[in-house]
Amino acid sequence: MNTIRSADGTQIAFEPTGDGPPLVLVGGALSDRNAATNLVTSLASSFTVIVFDRRGRGDSGDTPPYAVEREIEDLEAVVKASGGAAFVYGHSSGGVLSLRAAEAGLAIPKLVVYEPPFIVDGGREPLTADYFTHIEELVAAGRRSDAVIYFLTHGAGFSAQAVEQMRLSPRWPSMEAMAHTITYDNLILGDTMGGSPEPLRRWANLHTPTLVLDGGASPGWIRNSARTLAQTLPNAQAATLEGQDHGAASSALAPVVTAFFSRVASPA
Repeated sequence: MNTIRSADGTQIAFEPTGDGPPLVLVGGALSDRNAATNLVTSLASSFTVIVFDRRGRGDSGDTPPYAVEREIEDLEAVVKASGGAAFVYGHSSGGVLSLRAAEAGLAIPKLVVYEPPFIVDGGREPLTADYFTHIEELVAAGRRSDAVIYFLTHGAGFSAQAVEQMRLSPRWPSMEAMAHTITYDNLILGDTMGGSPEPLRRWANLHTPTLVLDGGASPGWIRNSARTLAQTLPNAQAATLEGQDHGAASSALAPVVTAFFSRVASPA
């Protein structure tokens, strides 16, 4: 593990593996750098894969007050530590953070986004202000487990049975520890979960070459989100990983990511 200081002095933990052009992985909600272990292994023969703990998670620090701009600065620090420029793969809300970082001018020559959780149509109920404030209230009251459960069922759309299985997994304590960062991801998503595609227009002039992926076994609403983003970006292509859902297997994901990034010899 290595550490670097972000612009506001927050310590960010990161870990490089492999050999080749740098590729930074940006995790989604309730994930730390360990969540991408299998994907790192699958990509490390082609890239120097950098995983990092987003602020408030794992071995990274957390300096209040939170702002999306601080997370963009964190990613910028990791990219600079990786050689000045890097390919980026972002999963779920981590993909949205990656889009916002590219929009801010970070040295990201190519980008892959997997299933950004926008709500762009009537495929599911939009999230209301009550959803966001309830999570904040649960965390403030020290009810971290309840906050994670509420996020998973009401935000991510998991069934109560699936969440109960998650509670029995070794990862649950770390998810509870990261409960406060659910609000961070909510702020990153902003107004993109209200049932309209219009907020995605902010990226209509983002010319970073981008591959937008979805899983063929995922719910229709999130697949429509990926398609809508790909149609909005001026320099994007879309692809579906058949048989995969929001947690795509690295065996299905890595070849597609590798092929897209390998069309350029170096991100510099």
